[in-house]
Amino acid sequence: MQRLDKQFIANQWVPSHSTRTLPVINPYTETAITEVTAGDAKDVDAAVVAARRALPGWQALTGEQRAVYLDGFAQSLTARREELIRLSSTNNGKALAEAGIDLDDAIACYRYYAEQARKLDSRQGQPVELDMVGVEARCYFDPVGVVGLITPWNFPLVTSAWKLAPALAAGCTAVLKPSEVTPLPEQALAEIALEVGLPEGVFNLLHGDGEGIGAPLSQHRGIDKVSFTGSNRVGEAVMRAAADGSRNISLELGGKSPIIVMDDADVEEAADHVMAGIYFNAGQICSATSRLIVHEAVADALYAALGQRIDSLVLGDPLDEATTQGPMTSARQKEAVEHYLSIADQEGLTAVRDARDRPLPQQGYFVAPTLYRDVPVDSRLWREEIFGPVLCGRSVSSEQDTIALANDSDYGLAATVVSGDPARAKRIGRQLQAGSIWYNSEQLVLPQTAWGGFKRSGIGRELGPWGLASYQEIKHIIGPAN
Repeated sequence: MQRLDKQFIANQWVPSHSTRTLPVINPYTETAITEVTAGDAKDVDAAVVAARRALPGWQALTGEQRAVYLDGFAQSLTARREELIRLSSTNNGKALAEAGIDLDDAIACYRYYAEQARKLDSRQGQPVELDMVGVEARCYFDPVGVVGLITPWNFPLVTSAWKLAPALAAGCTAVLKPSEVTPLPEQALAEIALEVGLPEGVFNLLHGDGEGIGAPLSQHRGIDKVSFTGSNRVGEAVMRAAADGSRNISLELGGKSPIIVMDDADVEEAADHVMAGIYFNAGQICSATSRLIVHEAVADALYAALGQRIDSLVLGDPLDEATTQGPMTSARQKEAVEHYLSIADQEGLTAVRDARDRPLPQQGYFVAPTLYRDVPVDSRLWREEIFGPVLCGRSVSSEQDTIALANDSDYGLAATVVSGDPARAKRIGRQLQAGSIWYNSEQLVLPQTAWGGFKRSGIGRELGPWGLASYQEIKHIIGPAN
């Protein structure tokens, strides 16, 4: 069994200073794939020094020059597509089709930010319209500096692309900490950095957990910005660490998103959107539409349609193309979801489909898809992020009550509206407190549109021009007009 006991620093694989290791588990076989170093503060120091040394030269390149490297990342990921899909399914547990969607999203992100880097050249030094005669002001976009990027385990290669691509496009240098639960897919990024000839120190990859790498990276004085995706609990710890030194920060945190099905919706279409919104990736999605708000006129028909679709899901080996739901990514996450099922029993919730009633594969961290109806608004399952294949529903009788119930949440990451009248769906969507709102659609996450949320769902935005802007500082040079 090979151990991932090295760190990628300044274009070299160097031994970690830490002797502590962590097992990397295949969530279907429940056996160790390999071991990964837990990392330590000395590894962080070395990576930050390398990134700081590389910053002036990388920043001095034109956007066009940086775009060539970003295109190279997209091309190399494309060339490795089949290999990385299987690796992601093996390490993460997601079905092959889902892993393929992930990889295509990552490729599209690198291509998008290559184009954004090229456009940046023409934006530099643009004059600002002033109302003062004899004075000129010109605007420039400088990189934030050295950035620490911390990504979660549910979407390997996707969330790292959302951070790394705009950071490199902006002229930042980076230290990336992928999840210690799913470290294998991101290993390819270091290999690709060498393939495309990325200057040494521009990209550094550190394996390790929160104790070994996450905490030292978040509080390191050589880091100018921290970008974190993950749970609220850890995100708040990252924020506290970054506060010492008043560092720039972006947080993409939890969600408890609603999916609204109105009385004029096509029930079969609505059922498809509901299924995609909660059971994709076994519900391990921050934007999972885990609160179903359905008009009472179509509630019974919708629950019946959902029950049929849930029964048709195939739980099994993620490397089997017939599988439509793989296992939870870790034993810890399986236990967390099962804890909520126990709470549901204590609260006396009504199950349309109960995970405990369905036979499971003989191996793997599986939780069967679960659906509750008529869930009270004070239920913990209605209000808390479960991060698993558990859907809670409530019926409503008016559009006004629908909007109020949807917005009654500590989170505001995403929402979906399903209605037979697109204008009505968009009108309702405009009144929802969330960063991404889909109508009559699955969750389309596009590199051109922003990603991030209201309330406790985070700080800042990723993707689109806003994602690039989050890695830039705005500079104005002002003086006498020539």
